[in-house]
Amino acid sequence: MTTTQTPLGDAQLLERFSEVFEHIAAGAVEREQKRELANDAVRWLKESGFTALRVPREYGGGGVTLPQFFRLLTRLGEADSNLPQILRLNFGFIEMRLESDDEAVRRRWLTRVAKGETVGAAISERTGSTHNTVTVTRDRASGEWLLNGEKYYSTGALYADWINVTAHDGEQDVHLLVRGDAPGVTRLDDWDGFGQRLTASGTTRFDNVRVPDDQILHRFKASEPRRNTLVTAFYQTVHLATLAGIARAVLRDGVAFVQGRTRTFGVPGRSSPRDNPLVHRVVGRLASLAFAAESIVDSVSAALENVHRARVEGRATTEDYIALDIQVYKAQQIVIEQVLEASTLLFEVGGASATSEARRLDRHWRNARVLASHNPAIQREAAVGAFHLNGTAPNERFSLAHTKDEEGARNVSGARAAHLDAALAESGR
Repeated sequence: MTTTQTPLGDAQLLERFSEVFEHIAAGAVEREQKRELANDAVRWLKESGFTALRVPREYGGGGVTLPQFFRLLTRLGEADSNLPQILRLNFGFIEMRLESDDEAVRRRWLTRVAKGETVGAAISERTGSTHNTVTVTRDRASGEWLLNGEKYYSTGALYADWINVTAHDGEQDVHLLVRGDAPGVTRLDDWDGFGQRLTASGTTRFDNVRVPDDQILHRFKASEPRRNTLVTAFYQTVHLATLAGIARAVLRDGVAFVQGRTRTFGVPGRSSPRDNPLVHRVVGRLASLAFAAESIVDSVSAALENVHRARVEGRATTEDYIALDIQVYKAQQIVIEQVLEASTLLFEVGGASATSEARRLDRHWRNARVLASHNPAIQREAAVGAFHLNGTAPNERFSLAHTKDEEGARNVSGARAAHLDAALAESGR
C-alpha cells in the first residue's frame, strides 16, 4: 500500500475513495436480497487504505483528522450502512492504540493495520452477564495461554484478521488479540436482527485457542477506575455518522425514485411527480433532515478533534472528556429521530411501488432502527438530564444507580460498571 507525503484535503480524500464507494453502493441492494456477506466490499476498503485512515502517517496510515474521517465514514454509510458498522471495532481499536503510552505496542499493531489487517471484537455475551464467562488460562506444557468460551454481538469479527477479546484469567479481566483464523476459533453468522443484516454480529466461539504473551494487550482489576478516554464518544459518533449516511441514502433514493416516475398518484394520465408541489415538500424535508444530521456529526467530530489534540498536548482535563460525552449523548437524541423520520417519510414520494422488495427501500429504516438500538437513547437522555441538573458525570450516574440498588450484591461495582459501559460501547451493541 502506498501513502502520500502530504496530508490530503477533504475534496482529494473524497475523490480518492469515490470509486470504492460507488462499487459498494452498486451492490448494496443485491447483497441485502441475498444476505450475501460484504467480503468484497471489505477487501476493497482494505486495499484502498480506508481501514487505516486514522493510523498516523509515521506508521504507514492516512493520518487524517477526526472530522475528515467522519465525513468519509458518512459517505461510506450512504453507500451501505453495514460497512461502517463492520469496521467500527477496527476504527475503535486504532483510537485505543493512539491513547496508549506504550510505543512498542502502538507501532506493532498500527503498522499491521496500515498494511490492511483489520480488527473485530468479541466483547459482549448473550446472557447479559456483567462478568466474563470466557476464560484464559496458562497452559503449563507450552507456557502459552488457552482461551475458551463464547461471545455474542461479535460485530466485524467474521470479516477481521484479528479479534479483540475480553476474558478472565481467574484474577483479572484481560483484553487480548487472537487471529480470526486461528485453530479453535469459530465465527458464526447467526445475527438475527431485522436490520444491519450483513454485519455478521453473531457468535464467536473459542476452544483452546492458543494466545502468546505478546497478544495480551491489557489487564485490569474490577476495582480499577475508568480513566479519561475518547473511546465512548468515538464509538457513538461512528453510529451517528452511519445514521447520517443513511439519511443521505434516503435522499438519494427518494430523488431517484421520483425522477423515474411518469405518473402522480390520484392524477389521471401522464403527470410527472417531480413537478408536484407536494412531492417537492417531501424531498425538501428529506434534504433538510440529511443536512441537519450531517451538520451535527460535523460538530461532534470537531469536538472530538479538539479533545484529541488537547490530550496529545497534555492539556486535556476530566471536564473536557465529560463535556464531550454529554455533547455526543445530546447529538444521539436528535440524529436518531431525524434519520428515523427521513427513512419513514421516504415512502411518501410514491405509492405502493415504493414498497417493492426489488427496491428494498425499507432497509434504510430497518438499519437505522437497529443502529439506534445499540446504545439505548433513553439512558443517554437521562444522563444528559442528570448532568445539567446535578453536574453528575455519565459514568458516575451509572455507578450510583447500581450502588443504590437493593440487590446490589448481585450487581457489579461502580468501577466494573464503568468498564462494562466502555465494553458495551466497544462491542457494537
